[in-house]
Amino acid sequence: MLGDRFANPEFLWLLAALPLLAFAFWQRRKRMVSEVQFSSILPFDKAPRSLREKLRYVPPAVRLFALAVLIVALAGPQSVSSRENVTTEGIDIVLVLDVSGSMLAEDFSPNRLDAAKQVATEFIEGRTNDRIGLVIFSGESFTQCPLTTDYLVLKNLLREVKNGMIVDGTAIGLALANGVNRLKESKAKSKVMILLTDGVNNRGEIDPLTAGKIAVTYNVRVYTVGVGAQGQAPYPFKTPFGIRRQMVPVDLDEKTLTAIAEMTGGKYYRATDNRKLKAIYKEIDQLECTKIEVTAYKRYKDLFPTWLSVGLFLLVCEVGLASTVLRKIP
Repeated sequence: MLGDRFANPEFLWLLAALPLLAFAFWQRRKRMVSEVQFSSILPFDKAPRSLREKLRYVPPAVRLFALAVLIVALAGPQSVSSRENVTTEGIDIVLVLDVSGSMLAEDFSPNRLDAAKQVATEFIEGRTNDRIGLVIFSGESFTQCPLTTDYLVLKNLLREVKNGMIVDGTAIGLALANGVNRLKESKAKSKVMILLTDGVNNRGEIDPLTAGKIAVTYNVRVYTVGVGAQGQAPYPFKTPFGIRRQMVPVDLDEKTLTAIAEMTGGKYYRATDNRKLKAIYKEIDQLECTKIEVTAYKRYKDLFPTWLSVGLFLLVCEVGLASTVLRKIP
């Protein structure tokens, strides 16, 4: 009944005056003196209060409520009915994330894995109509989240990703095949995979280039992202005396990653720090924009007559009560 919007919302400020009116009424009642004189009112002290006396403040309360309803009516409440016709190309995206031990290297802040998770979360938050899934891998690969538009669930599952969930290693080919498996039945006009890794394929039964050819078969475009500083990167090692950091060489198969991207119509990127990684995901986000055409129709229905009728009815009730069963002197 209140509606979805107000045509003249400035009138709602008048509602703030109602408490002042109630206070003024109360003060006026306290100052009123009855013209009927009694030698003593002590005999009435212990007399039971009648129902009419208990309800003596109902008329002014009804009057204040009626004024509130009339003020709302002046504000012009309206109900809005809308309809939208949306046409979209639709993009299905699978994020393929390396969670191997080397992703704990600290050439990114705080490390490669956490930096990748943060940027992936921001990427997810920037999409609106696309289905997105998540595949993780190290020595093996599995689907952490199937294709979904429930971004809250997806981000929660991404937050739970950590090193050690599966056997260590780097099975890039197996991860690609798993991602293709998520997308092969998709009816979307564009099927995209974003593979992020920092190593060289050394595990799994499927060669990365073979997996790339499978992606081509199912029209899956693959963007590959290699992470790692140039040369060496600090890596934390556990020792009996605590965590010790040691520089280790960055071993990244850029040739294979570039070949996979090129054969599928994607692009290879190299990220050497957090800023570069964020820029890469931003560029991919712009390259894979969903085209949407929206035609909106809105219809407004004025609720003023209804609120006015209720307000006038309450005023009639107040006058009727004050003039009949709840009449008082003075």
